[in-house]
Amino acid sequence: MMRHLVFAIAVACGGALAAPVCAQQAAPQAAAQQTPEQVVQGIAKQLDADVAGRKAELQKNREKLIGIVNQVFLPHFDVDYAAILVLGQHARESSPEQRAQFAKAFYNSITHRYAEGLLNYTNGAVKVLPYSGDLNAKRSVVRTQVATGDGKTVSVDFAFRKTASGEWKAYDVVIEGISYITNYRNQVDAEIRKVGLDQLIKNLQTQGDLALKEMEQNGKPHGG
Repeated sequence: MMRHLVFAIAVACGGALAAPVCAQQAAPQAAAQQTPEQVVQGIAKQLDADVAGRKAELQKNREKLIGIVNQVFLPHFDVDYAAILVLGQHARESSPEQRAQFAKAFYNSITHRYAEGLLNYTNGAVKVLPYSGDLNAKRSVVRTQVATGDGKTVSVDFAFRKTASGEWKAYDVVIEGISYITNYRNQVDAEIRKVGLDQLIKNLQTQGDLALKEMEQNGKPHGG
């Protein structure tokens, strides 16, 4: 459950693979002016209000929980770039349509697999560490510490890049030194070699989180 909670928070704070912008980020121009640190701080604050304060309600309505995750983090994640990184060498062999289908199906699977982990989220669980140094448009990392509720603290880092529109968007999440991109790239590579990209996309579209779970088990992912 700790892995599910931490990954769910990571997803909601900036990282899985965009959807209505949440109320406090309604204007794209305002979002573009935010630094990566401010983006993560804003999302953590939104989680406090939308999840920690409504656990009983969300426990009974999984789709509403998933909707909150979508609304909170999707506007801040670089979907296309993350999908290309996860596909790795297969991105060069795929069409734009395949990459778009993969990104959508993969994101939906991850959201459904990990969303319920947020029900263990407690108010103030995410502590955003002060950013030091200059921002790098290609890769700037925001470091956080996530309290899991059992007295443990997990290091969760978010890699951001600046898009052509000037917005800072996350594209990778590193949990205790394990990169989301690297972890899933290895699993996706193995699955594509086994069944092909089109079949993987179909499996994710039709089986969703079950297909993702099987892929994770077969790939023996880090983090247990």
